[in-house]
This record gives sequence, C-alpha cells and structure tokens, in this order.
Amino acid sequence: MSKYFIGLMSGTSLDGIDAVAATFDGSPRLLASRFAPFGPALRNELLALQTPGDNEIHRAAMAGNDLACAYAAVIRALLTEAGLNAKDAAAIGCHGQTVRHQPQSGYTTQLVNAALLTELTGITTIADFRSRDIAAGGQGAPLVPAFHQRLFHAAHEHRVIINIGGIANITNLPCVGAVTGFDCGPGNALMDGWIHENQGARYDANGAWAASGTVLDDLCNQLFLNDFFRLPPPKSTGRETFNLAWVKQALNGDKGNAAGNAAEDVQATLLELTAHSIADAVQRYCAGAQVAFVCGGGAHNGALMARLTVLLPALRVTITSALGLDPDWVEAMAFAWLARETLDGREGNLPEVTGACGPRVLGAIYPA
Repeated sequence: MSKYFIGLMSGTSLDGIDAVAATFDGSPRLLASRFAPFGPALRNELLALQTPGDNEIHRAAMAGNDLACAYAAVIRALLTEAGLNAKDAAAIGCHGQTVRHQPQSGYTTQLVNAALLTELTGITTIADFRSRDIAAGGQGAPLVPAFHQRLFHAAHEHRVIINIGGIANITNLPCVGAVTGFDCGPGNALMDGWIHENQGARYDANGAWAASGTVLDDLCNQLFLNDFFRLPPPKSTGRETFNLAWVKQALNGDKGNAAGNAAEDVQATLLELTAHSIADAVQRYCAGAQVAFVCGGGAHNGALMARLTVLLPALRVTITSALGLDPDWVEAMAFAWLARETLDGREGNLPEVTGACGPRVLGAIYPA
C-alpha cells in the first residue's frame, strides 16, 4: 500500500480530537477515522488559556505536552482499529490547539509539543501550518480551502463549502476563476458555550434546545453589529472576538443575563446569529453559487441546517456526504493532505484566501 498520512484536528469548539488516516495517490481516500473527546481537565485548561492568566507560559507548555500525549493515544487507537502499521505512515499533519490568533499582530499560537508527538509515535510530525502564511502577510486562516478545491471543485457546478466548527468559514468554488474563502463569524462556539453554562451539556444536540426558544431580534441585531461582519475578506477570527463575555455584555452587563431573557431564547438567538452571518457572507461574496455543502459539527445541527436552507433559498443546502466525505472528517483530512504537500515541497496556502503576498510551503517538520 502507498504511504498514508495522518491528520489531526482539534478546533475552536474544544470538543476533542478528530483523527484520520488517508492516502492521496490518485483520488484522496479516507482509510480510517476516530474521534476522542477531551477529558474535562484538559478541556478546561485549554479554554482557560484562551485568555491571559497566571503563569500561562508554563501552563501552555504543559498543555502542549498533554495534547501530544492525547494525540498519540488517539493515533495508536486509530491504527490498531484499522490494522495499519505506524511504519507505513509518511507523516502526521497536526493542526494543534489554537489559543491565540492575532494575525494583525503578526502571530498565531497553536499548542502542541510536536517533537514529543514524533517521539511518542515514531512518525514524522508536521505542525505550525499557519505561521508561514502570517509571516508572508496573510491571515494564516482558513487553510482548508486549498483542500476543498482539490477534493470538491467541479467544472459543472458552482459550489460553496461551509465549514461550521467553533468558527464558521466559507470556501467559494466557482466553475472557473479563483477560489476564495474566509472566516465569516461564529459557528458552534457560542451555542456550545451557552448550553454548557446553562445545562452542563457540551453541545445542543440537533439544535433541539435552540428550537425550543424564540429568537430575540434586538439581541441578534445588536450582536450582528460587530465590526467583523462588515470587514471584507481576507479575514479570520476566533474566540478573541466571539466569546460568551461578548454575548453577556450584550445581555446588559458582564454578570450574565441581567435582562432576564429565557436561556433557551438566547440559545435560539445565537443559532440565528450563526445562520444569518453565514447566509449573509454567502450572498455577498459567492454570487451565482448553486449548492452549499456543509461540513464540521454544525452539519449535525438539524435546526441550524433548516435555518440555512430558509436563508439561502437560491441554493441547495446539503452536507459533504453527498460528495463522498463525511462532514466530521473533512478538516482532519485537510491537514493530512497539507502534510503531504509540505513533505513534497508544494505550497499549501491560497493567497486569494489568506491575503498572503504569495504561495508558501507551510509547516515545521519534526522528522522521525
């Protein structure tokens, strides 16, 4: 069998680790996939590191070590379950865990001890994919549109790929012409945070809790006034902009829901904000699109999918399974593919997407 690549993704939603094994000789092929949730202690620490705190340099380093151990464990389970041998793996493409994303200041930080991951697995690891693009004047994100182009572009159909993780991003795939893409605003992060705080759940299964509430139009309009929504692409964002503290401030004070709105109504409003900001971005920047394919955790939120269908009446809205790849594994597979591009010395970014001054080979290599 051809050498295969491993892709690891743990995103802004902080739910856990997506891991895949894939080959890219000819048509990309998913060989195996596995998800491992973060333990409460690691998840809480990663969430706490999103904002400045005491002794955070040491804590971030220790979290990077813990992440390497967690990544290694899920890789071992993935390979055992699939009957794959580690010596046949060409490389691991590891996104790491974003705790700061400040392209306007010239840096981004994705935690992982990549050297330790190589030692634990015996497999070459490629990490820190975003920094080279930022050094070249880009946003460093999103990087997955290059993979979307490779896998999903069609000469007969103008497609849009909507990735709804913690943050939502869009890839515009016209039949001819340049591929474009950008972060368009919150995905699941606000909804996940609100239901966790109010009900202790990690996410709103199928959007059922949001569907039980009523959208608070004034709150939704106020949140949509955030300057990010009116920035032209290229642009990227994260928890620095879209977080519960920002929502609570809009709810009349930083102590929480001082206005006394029902918690399920706030959840309904956060879902509406996600759906509305995605639809607005598609309509502004993807003129002529015929079909929207959704991937990421948001593809499983029935209420969100239904709302996107209503807000994008000119498009058929479906999920990437219709194109042969389960929506849960698109991002992890993208980083497996980016690892291959790096090893082969090929550029992995799209300057039209990130705003970099040119294409660049991405990532730092930690050889086995």
